[in-house]
Amino acid sequence: MREGIQSPGVMSYKIQALIIGLLAIIFYGNTYNNEYALDDEVVIVRNAYVLEGFKGIPDILTHDAYESYFERLGTSDHLTGGRYRPLSIVTFAIEQQLFGAVPGDKADSVANYNMSYGMDEPYERMFLQQMHIRHMVNVFLFALSVIVLLYFLRLVVFRQNPLAAFIAALIFTIHPIHTEVVANVKSRDEIMSLLFICLTFIFAFKYQEEKKIKLLIAALVSYFLAFLSKEYAITLLLLLPLSFYVFQGKRAMSSLLATVPYLLVAIMYIFCRFSVVGLGDGAVINDIQVNPYAFASPAQKLATEIATSLNYLKLLLAPYPLSSDYSYNQIPYKDFSSPVVWMAILFYLSLAAGFVYLLKKKNVLSFAIAFYSCNLLMVCNIVFDIGATMGERLIYHASVGFAVAAAYFVCKGFERMAVPKRRAWVLDVFILLVVLPSGYETIARNKDWKNNETLCFKDIQASPNSFLLNTNVAALLVNRTDYEKDDQLRMSDLRRAIGLLNKVLGMQDTYILGYMNRGIAYYKLGDADSLMNDLDKVRSMYPAYPMLPEMYYRASGMYYDHKNFEKARSAMQVVLLMHPGDPAALKAMQTLDTAGSAKH
Repeated sequence: MREGIQSPGVMSYKIQALIIGLLAIIFYGNTYNNEYALDDEVVIVRNAYVLEGFKGIPDILTHDAYESYFERLGTSDHLTGGRYRPLSIVTFAIEQQLFGAVPGDKADSVANYNMSYGMDEPYERMFLQQMHIRHMVNVFLFALSVIVLLYFLRLVVFRQNPLAAFIAALIFTIHPIHTEVVANVKSRDEIMSLLFICLTFIFAFKYQEEKKIKLLIAALVSYFLAFLSKEYAITLLLLLPLSFYVFQGKRAMSSLLATVPYLLVAIMYIFCRFSVVGLGDGAVINDIQVNPYAFASPAQKLATEIATSLNYLKLLLAPYPLSSDYSYNQIPYKDFSSPVVWMAILFYLSLAAGFVYLLKKKNVLSFAIAFYSCNLLMVCNIVFDIGATMGERLIYHASVGFAVAAAYFVCKGFERMAVPKRRAWVLDVFILLVVLPSGYETIARNKDWKNNETLCFKDIQASPNSFLLNTNVAALLVNRTDYEKDDQLRMSDLRRAIGLLNKVLGMQDTYILGYMNRGIAYYKLGDADSLMNDLDKVRSMYPAYPMLPEMYYRASGMYYDHKNFEKARSAMQVVLLMHPGDPAALKAMQTLDTAGSAKH
């Protein structure tokens, strides 16, 4: 390590790559024990296209990423703008073919199994084993991507300073904010996107230097694969010419002309994307689950988006506490009277001014600022509505710019030290002070991502006001009472769930699932009147809700057990209104009529 400081070229790429790759595997190796969490269920576990293995790949390539999920819900709704990111989902289908059970037909898909935590069915155990393999694929893809990132940094950004390239790659690799991307299998799209973006830079630069057509083809293919991974690739239409200008000394017009082939690839992707997911209907969604700004005025929305973007910088500088969710109410709405909003505006104006000044000098920091800012604009909601306030996975690409800037300043600090031996000692201490705490937090955080229950119960402590976390924890509490043997703990879980759902419904009083889950909790507590109130609320908003007939039937049974035949009959009448002629309901009504007559 000390020799590397005295002569940065002594530490070869192979040695640096070995260190970076090993750190990636060491930091994330314990994710092997994890199962599935959050969107893993939507994208993998209950995705019929994925579970068909190779046979599902054509559907994956020609449908929205969430098409299978929405089909199972019986709805044509999609997220705003659609999601066309098929490449990572194709890898999930390949894994299913190689390591999992592929159903003989769609109807036999595991998507129809009612899997839930606490079950010990053979199919459940088998599927969890498959998830362990998927986690390891994620880890190795991450290790590969950071090795390629290192090569990109050495070839393009820090051509004369391999030590700075190493430090930047090191900071990126060990940063705890990336735990969501690696530990949540669904976020493989982020890993693959950055991997192919780096490959695009590498081949593009090599082509500019060697003018071999095979390098241009490799660059263009990498660029298209980056698009198929995630939409961040569009930023290269700005970053590629900028990098040609800053790092290869090309003139501005030459840099722009050199980017024309990549523009054609972008147009081809956009055509494919709109052919699959369309333009969207542009309708305003008032559900805060998918539109966290549903209750904000336009001014509040913009002010909150500006202020929230600073949270990313805070987490990059101090990644604690981490959370899987920053949805509605965890980050309060702000307006332009808030000092934080103006602090953010001044920060970004300063950043823009710094970019212009540094660009004239062709300073590496101009590229770092651009890389950070372009990728941040993709996820901060100001330019594109992403359906979320913020998320740690969303800063994955932008953090490359942060790592480049951090490495630049670290190396500048070392250069000010006159004594080479002191430089070596300080660098060793710096690396230890960064690596050890980061490793501790990353390895510990990986365990939180084991499954939904582990994650949500941990993260509600960091995000106690989150609409989604309160909703998810309440649902988990209600569900786990099915197999809880301790009656006192069971009652305690149900009461806690009701308290959380009261909080959720206080945020959005039209949240149908909140009323239904609370009604189920009341049912398990034996509170028939409260159950009926919630069922009536659901019926007033969504008369065709699938679970309503069954729950009214159960409510009727509860009243019958308490010999309240009048209310039991009223509940059963609702069942018959929704399902006229239902044999079981008709028979129950006869029983109730007889019991009522006998009582009188």
